[in-house]
Amino acid sequence: MGCKWSLGVIQVVRANVTRPGAMQRELDGISTKVLNERLTKMVRYGILSKEIFPEIPPHVEYHLTSFGEQFSKILDQINTLQEQQTKDDSRISD
Repeated sequence: MGCKWSLGVIQVVRANVTRPGAMQRELDGISTKVLNERLTKMVRYGILSKEIFPEIPPHVEYHLTSFGEQFSKILDQINTLQEQQTKDDSRISD
């Protein structure tokens, strides 16, 4: 994934924030360019699906694919492991 924003994008999509404008408001500091790059890359990797609604004004939504849901569960496990390691490290230094 290689970008500090990728995990944040996955988190907001998991929280049912599916439209790019709303994602940008949720992810303080992300530029439109970087958000679009992350979304495009995650669609290419099969983590997200892109749904285009044929209406005016144009409307696009992103959703986790089944692979993306599995991938996000792995990320949750890594996060849990990291939190546990941080707790263990703080006990050792006390």
